[in-house]
This record gives sequence, C-alpha cells and structure tokens, in this order.
Amino acid sequence: MQYKTEQEEFWAGEFGDTYIERNKCESMVESNCVFFSKIFYRTGAVSSIIEFGSNIGLNLVAIKRLLPKAELSAIEINRKAVRQLKIVGGINIHQMSILDFKPESGKDFVFTKGVLIHINPSELPRVYDLLYQTSNRYICIAEYYNPVPVEVTYRGYGERLFKRDFAGELMDKYKDLALVDYGFVYHKDTEHPQDDITWFLLKKPRSIKIKKTCN
Repeated sequence: MQYKTEQEEFWAGEFGDTYIERNKCESMVESNCVFFSKIFYRTGAVSSIIEFGSNIGLNLVAIKRLLPKAELSAIEINRKAVRQLKIVGGINIHQMSILDFKPESGKDFVFTKGVLIHINPSELPRVYDLLYQTSNRYICIAEYYNPVPVEVTYRGYGERLFKRDFAGELMDKYKDLALVDYGFVYHKDTEHPQDDITWFLLKKPRSIKIKKTCN
C-alpha cells in the first residue's frame, strides 16, 4: 500500500511488527486500568469510544474492563496489530492510516495515547480536525509533552518522534474546547507506571454533527 508519509510506512512495516513484541505485557493493562479510571472519573459515563492508533489494544482491553458496556472502536495501520485486536473481540476495527480515516458517526470519547508523537508534523492539522470531528463530547490527548515542538531520536531513527503541546494546539485551533483536567504519570511509578505520559482531557460544549465531506 502507498502511504503519504515515511512515518506511516515505518509503523505499518517491520518496525511496527517488532514494537508489538516489545509491548505485550499484562502489567501494562493493569497500569492502563488505573490510568483510565482517573480520566473516566472526570467524564462520567461514556457509551462510545474510539482510539486513534490502538496497536494491539492494551488501552482498549483496560477500558473494556472498566466500561464493559461501552462500544469500542479502533484505528490501526499495522496488519499484525490488527490480527491481535481481532482476538480481543468486541472492537470495531478500522484497518488504515489515521490520515485516511473518515468519521461517519460521533463518539463520546476520542483519544490518542503515544500516537501523535509519531505523526509527521505537517499532518497534525489534519489529525486535529479528525479528533475534533469524531468527538461528540470528550477528547483525551495522552502524549509526550513539550512546550515547544522538538524532534527526538527514536531508537536510532530520526524524524520518527516529535514532542510538542498537542492539546494546547488543539485548543488554539478549536476555541470552544474546554480543558477539564490533566495529569502526568512517571515511568518510575512504583505501582502503576506509564512512559512519562502527560494527559489532557478536553470537552466540547455540545454535540456537533459529523460532516461526511471531511478530507
């Protein structure tokens, strides 16, 4: 398949396959349960959820335990990861690049976790649009934070990891988004670590109908 950016090809291919093997861990699901329980405490009940860039579903497995009745969806570019997602079951899977996704219905809770950092920066405005248009209520951004854009070498590769204020840029782009809460989880947390993730929970003031002409 022909992709628009080198970053998409990177994650769809061999490196994305090896990432899966490095990150199969039940303890990560337990940490994710604690992580998302804090966020859902602030949202209250949500009935539909979609993750942009789900990989093998370690986040969605945790959410499934917390909210067993919620409708779960995922966007994932890597075929091997999609096969693992299918084993999890109960997830509506969009096997594609995030950049090719076209929302057809809004979700209560839309989120990314360790994904925006790997998107080509020139494509971020497009992804911000998709996050906003797909959400009926909440958007959660859980990424590496930096007050200004910076590129970081990732496992020996250049132009594969970018840190910035993703949530701030999203709020600048869409002035009606309100910051509900935010937090940080340290990689040396002795009980439920995350990979130095900073999360931001944003809320729309009202439901907005999906525009099917989204490009």
